[in-house]
Amino acid sequence: MEQKQAKINLKSVFNALLLIVVTCLVLYFSLKDDFFTTIHEIITLNLFWFMIAILAFLGSLWLRSYSIYYMVKRYHKDYTLHKSHRLLLMTQFFNAVTPFATGGQPFQVYYLKKDGIELADGTTIIVQNFIVYQMALVFLGILAVGLNYFFHIFKANALLKHLTLLGFMINVIVVLGLFVIIFAKKFNDRMIRFILNKINKMHFINAEKKERIMMKVEDTTRRFYKGGASLVKNKKLFLSTIALNFFGLILLYLVPLFVLYAMGDYTSVHPLVCIASSAYVMLIGAFVPIPGGTGGLEYSYIEFFGNFVGGGKLRASMLLWRFVTYYFGMFLGAFALNMKERGN
Repeated sequence: MEQKQAKINLKSVFNALLLIVVTCLVLYFSLKDDFFTTIHEIITLNLFWFMIAILAFLGSLWLRSYSIYYMVKRYHKDYTLHKSHRLLLMTQFFNAVTPFATGGQPFQVYYLKKDGIELADGTTIIVQNFIVYQMALVFLGILAVGLNYFFHIFKANALLKHLTLLGFMINVIVVLGLFVIIFAKKFNDRMIRFILNKINKMHFINAEKKERIMMKVEDTTRRFYKGGASLVKNKKLFLSTIALNFFGLILLYLVPLFVLYAMGDYTSVHPLVCIASSAYVMLIGAFVPIPGGTGGLEYSYIEFFGNFVGGGKLRASMLLWRFVTYYFGMFLGAFALNMKERGN
């Protein structure tokens, strides 16, 4: 147990150090060319519009927390909206400090249990919420791809085109995979056994280990099946939670627009263009294996929003956007977690 805890602590320290190093590199490359212009843009902000950017981010979390709230209420009628808001805030911290945001969902299951939700029910709830969030993400990705296809928003860039396509396909495959698990459980079980048997024949795993893996995978797929099937049957909940996540993501994707307004630029980016650009940025950042997608998200922001804004203003807007949507959320999550641990 102590060895396992030591490994977790070592991994956390490594992730934190990696995040600090990459953040310092991002700051260096962002400021080295237009340092004084970038700093000037930041310190002369219109605070009204910057607060709107922060409120848009908080509004995004607020809408998405309703999704969890409505799902939990089916299992625990005494669960409050306040707990749901705080849970999503705390999740921001764990998503921020783990690669691919993998720490958020296990934490949600853990804290739902502390709030009186059975472990099996908590797992089902988080599975359901993951499904509707991924669907909202894919719908916005389709919207962004469609807008670019018809209106040619972005300049041709082979690398970005391939990265965006890869990110979009990963999200689509995840959603299709979830539906295969939900609607084709027997087929899914046969496929898992087929793959494990092939691996077993190549002597990568022995028969005993294969059975242990199979039991764990079957347990996971059973939870996905149970959670997904019950969600799809409740069409009102299914559609309303997709809508909450969809509009929550739209608010998140509009943060760069309000940041640019705070810098006095009201004309360079149209709201629809901002949503499409942000969707493309997030599609690329989704598979960057560094906590918070750091490095990849900044690069893709510069490349996509650089079609409309340039120089120090572009770099300043990127830094402010990352502060609002990542570091601010991480700090809020850490604060909410600390308050929760103190019993407040």
